[in-house]
This record gives sequence, structure tokens and C-alpha cells, in this order.
Amino acid sequence: MAGIRDETRKLFPVDNIRSVLEIFRSELSGDHEPNLAFLSVVVGMVENILTSNRASAHGQAADENRMCIEPIFPVIELPNVEALFAKFETQVKGSVDLSNHKSQYATRDMVKKVSDIIWSSLSRAYYRDRAHLQSLFSYLTGNQLDCFGVALAVVAACQILGFKDVHLALSEDHAWVVFGEEGDDTAEVTWHGKGNEDKRGQPISLGITEKSWLYLNGHPVICTRQMEVAALVSAINPTINSSLDSIELASMQQELLWLLYDMDHLKRYPMALSNLGDLESIDPSPGRPGTLDLFEEAIKAGRECYSDHHVYPYTYLGGHLYRQKQYKRAMQYWAEGARVVSQYNYNREDEEVYKEFLEVANELIPFILKEATVYRTKDARHIVEDPEAYGFFLQLYDNICKWEEGSSTPVLHITWAKHFVASVTKFDSSIRNCLDVRLIDADGKEEEEKKDEDDDEKEEEKDDAKEVDKDAEKTGEEKVVAKEEDINKNVVPVQDEADGGVKKGKGDEGEKNEENIHPELFSSDAFNSGMGLWDTKSEFSDFLSTRSNGSAFPGMTLESLMKAESPAEMAFHRRLKSQLSQEEDSSNSNAVEHPDNKEAEGEDEDEEDDTESQPEEILPPKPIIKIPFRSAKMKGLRDILTSTGKLNTAAIHLQLTAQSQVQVGKRIRSTSDYEDYGSLRRRPRRE
Repeated sequence: MAGIRDETRKLFPVDNIRSVLEIFRSELSGDHEPNLAFLSVVVGMVENILTSNRASAHGQAADENRMCIEPIFPVIELPNVEALFAKFETQVKGSVDLSNHKSQYATRDMVKKVSDIIWSSLSRAYYRDRAHLQSLFSYLTGNQLDCFGVALAVVAACQILGFKDVHLALSEDHAWVVFGEEGDDTAEVTWHGKGNEDKRGQPISLGITEKSWLYLNGHPVICTRQMEVAALVSAINPTINSSLDSIELASMQQELLWLLYDMDHLKRYPMALSNLGDLESIDPSPGRPGTLDLFEEAIKAGRECYSDHHVYPYTYLGGHLYRQKQYKRAMQYWAEGARVVSQYNYNREDEEVYKEFLEVANELIPFILKEATVYRTKDARHIVEDPEAYGFFLQLYDNICKWEEGSSTPVLHITWAKHFVASVTKFDSSIRNCLDVRLIDADGKEEEEKKDEDDDEKEEEKDDAKEVDKDAEKTGEEKVVAKEEDINKNVVPVQDEADGGVKKGKGDEGEKNEENIHPELFSSDAFNSGMGLWDTKSEFSDFLSTRSNGSAFPGMTLESLMKAESPAEMAFHRRLKSQLSQEEDSSNSNAVEHPDNKEAEGEDEDEEDDTESQPEEILPPKPIIKIPFRSAKMKGLRDILTSTGKLNTAAIHLQLTAQSQVQVGKRIRSTSDYEDYGSLRRRPRRE
């Protein structure tokens, strides 16, 4: 490959953002390939001057806006860029012997050889968590590169050697290369995490077999040369320190991404579109697509180009909506992001996306619900009474539980369960039964047969219960009749004051023995209807069944009689209570008229008319929301989570943490409004 083109040389020196744009436009236009090593050196040099060299000067300065206000842009001279580029070119060509390599396509051994050259030149000091190590400028001046930087350096070195088939392959947190005549061979050229350098040169097939998010199930972004330029631009990090960002570098990155967007090099790159959307949310560009449009475009690219295997476009949009206080929609897109990640099996190399959902579930959503229940803010107070928001919340956890199924490493632990219970209890209990939860099997079909069997079992249980109740009721009635027959045998006649006659009991023995019974006692009709007066001095042994109580109850009062447990006394108590209730209802329905004051009656009628003319406000019923449950853990909690009764928190804890005893360090993040630039950053590669 030739060195720096003459057309590009004429654009130096670089002293503003526009001149940087012209250099990139020159490299991206025409039939030639853009020079990755050259562009990476230019961008790295600008980033180093605007961030690393200014960190010490501004590190201790208090800046409430977290922005650097000084309009400073470095001057980049051509000789400095040429010297660094020549150093890299000499290192690569001097270390690789192409005399025995006859093919125009790279082999696995060749890719491994190039990655060994880059790897052996790196500093052995631990530095991988630092920022601004993704460019060749960092490699050529300090022998330091992060994970993405190593992969980019390998591809740039292969380009210098003339291998046009070697390209970057990018997941959402890892990078490797593809090569070969068909471009279907893969090779690890960098590390991820700690101590994985021995994977270099190996294919990524094992990661795909394990269904790891790190490799996107075989749906990574396979870059062209132009998309590799977009990758190095998207990797720019404007951070000066934890509380200060460079506004000049962020503006340069935003303009470069728009240049690539206009040239259609971002349409298959969801992460770059999301980064551009993030930048637009801070400083919108007039006449350009809005932030939401860019996020939606990133989601669309993930769906159409990569079978909806990219998670971050959803979480980017959810985070943006959260900062805009559109909490319900934020929860919706977080649940959608969890749905995508549920396609994978979790392992410890997926730590970055794990932290993403850990923050959402254990920090951001609790903050929203606290705003809704404690502070009752205008933006959040309706969330706890919205069945749809409750459904999004449950779907988030259902998808995370599904992500855990089949994984070598569990996801949920006791901290997740505690925050889940705390969040569920903040939702109004009346909305729980507004969810129509559908159980979905592994094939994506509703579990109809199982549902029908459960319904049949429930119906059978109800029928059995009804039969038992009927039998018990019938047995009780028979006992009551038998008791009444025993009682009627001992009933005495009572003088009817109105007719002057005598009423007799129904039993023949009652007629024969009426002279031997105290005349003050009730007739059988009076007893059964609950009417008459009790003589508390009377002997009550005559009213007790000899089968249930063979001896008398001396000193028994009306109250103790009503508390008795034999069927006859209980039947009497129920009838007495029923009659008293009917009499009370009748007295309440027949209002007493004012005998002398008709005006009072008129006033009462007016008040009734006013009441009728102003009925109580009836709220419309809440809609029934249909949501799917696909995980075994949430299927087991369906009845609890859709019941309006008191939650069984112990059962929830046990269900969510079953075989999930994992201890993961908590990432502390602010739950502020993110109104400043410094705290709103895209996630850099943290290897």
C-alpha cells in the first residue's frame, strides 16, 4: 500500500475541525481505500492534545458545568504525522517476510504473525482500564493499546502489507478479524478481560457455540474499510477526567459521524448510530435527524441487518428517555433490550451488559418508583398506577430470568430479589389483576394444553368443593330438622292475647304434656321465628338434644345459648340474626315524615334531587394488558404477581434466587438528571 496521498498532504496543517473533516472526506472519496493507520494517527494526536495534556491543568479546577469552555484546537503539522506513520509502516514490513506467501489473501498463520508483532510491542505495565488508548498514536508514542486498539492496529498492519481481505468484526464489547477469499474465516487477535491472550489466532466458533453476548451469536458488524473508519471515529473518547469533557473533541466526533452518515457508512452500524444519537441529545444539529430518529434507526439496523441481536440500541434509547423523564417509555425499551439479551447464555465475559441491566433494575427503576411514591413528581406519579408500566417492569425481569436459563453462570442473586420485591410493592395492588399473563414455551407458542389442564383441574376442584358443601348443608339441615322435632315434642301452648285462643306445638307429645310444661315458655313457631321473651330462670335442659348433650346446662343465659355449637341452636341463631337484619332494612327504607313541617320534607326532596343530578365520578376500568412470560422463574410467580392480595415476599425471594448465589461488585452511578455533558457518555471499551 502507498503512503500518505498527495491530495491529503495538501490539507495540512490541521488547526480546526473543518480541516479534519476535509482530510477524512479526501480519504473516504474516490476508488482508493482510506488509510486506516494515517487517520488513526491524526485522530489520536488531536485527542491526546485535547484530553490527556489538559487533564492535569483542569483536574483540580472546579467546573460546575463539567465542560471545558476555552475554544482551543491544536495545530497538527504534516511532518509529525508522517514520522509516526513511517514508524508503524517500517515496524510492520520489517517484521513480516512475504517472500513465501504467494496468495493475495491472508491465512490464519499470517494473521497470527501480525497480531504477535503488535502484541510483543506493547508495554507490560497494567494500563488497560485507562482511556484514550484506542488509536495508533497511543501505540506509537507509548506502546499502549486497549482491546479495540489492538484489533484496529492488526487490520491497519494487514492493509499496509496489502491484504485487502482482512477486516474488523465488532460485537458490542469485543473485536476480532475476518479474512479469507470469502471473508468467512475468523481469528482472535486481541484479548477480552484478563489473561486471555492465548486465544489469539483461534476462531471464535467456541464463543458462538456458547451463545455468548460477547460474540452476538454470529451477528457482529463486519466492517468495510469505510466502516472501519467509522469504528475509529466512534471510539473517540472526549473525557478529560471523571467530571470534565472536551467540547472541541466531542464536536469533532459529532461532525465526523455526520460525514460518515451522509456517505451511508453508518446504515449497518447500530453502535455508531447510537453514539451519534447520544451526541445529538447534548448539542442538536440544525436540519439534521433528531435524537429519537437516530436511536430508532439504530434499532432498525439491528433488526434488519443482524436479526435483532444487538442490545445497546435499546438501552441507549431507554437511557435517553429516562433523562427526558419519559419513564414509562424508558421502561419499555429497557424491557426490549432485556428481550434481546435473553437470546444469549450469560457468562462472566458478558460483564458489561450485565452491569447495564444491573444498573437499570437496581438503581434507575427504584429511582423512578421513589419519585412516583415518595416525592409524587409530575413525571413519575402515574407510573405506579399504570398497568402497562407494571407489565414492562415484569417483562424486564422475565427476560433477564430467561437470559439466565441454560447459562454457565447465574445472573440473579439476593440483591436483585430485594430490589424486585421493593419495586413490586410500590406499584398499586389494584393494577396487578389487569395483566393477562400468557405463558410462552421454548418454541414461542402459548402453553395452551397446560393452561387447559390447569383450568380443568381448577374446575374439578370447584365442583368437588361444591358437592362437599351441599353434602354438609344437607347433613346440617337433617340435624336441624331432627333437633326441631325433639324440641317440638316439649313445646307448651301460649295464650294468644289477640284471639284469646291457644296455639299448640306440632308434636303429639307436646299436646299430651302441655299441662306439665311451664306456660311461660315459647311455642315452636315462636322459637323457630326467634320471637317471644326468654325466661332466663327457666330450665334449658329440655331444649338440648340428648344425643349431643346428655346433661343440663345450669345457669345458661341467652348469650351463652346463642354461642352454643349444636346444630339446632346455631340454626336458631342464624334465623334470629336474619330476621333482625330484615327488620332493620325495612325500618331504614321507610323514612319517617315530618308531621308538622312540610318545608322540611321539601328540603329533603331538593337534596335528593341534587344528589341524583350530581352522581359520583366513576373512573373508567383499567385496560387488560397482555404480556408474555417465557422464563421458568417468572412463570412460577405469575399467580403471586397478578394477585391483588398481599405479596408473598418470601416466595418471591426463593424463586428468583434459586441456584443463583452470585456475588458481583456493584457499579456506583449517579441517578441524577444527567443534564451535564460529563456524566452523559457512551460506554467506552473498558478492557
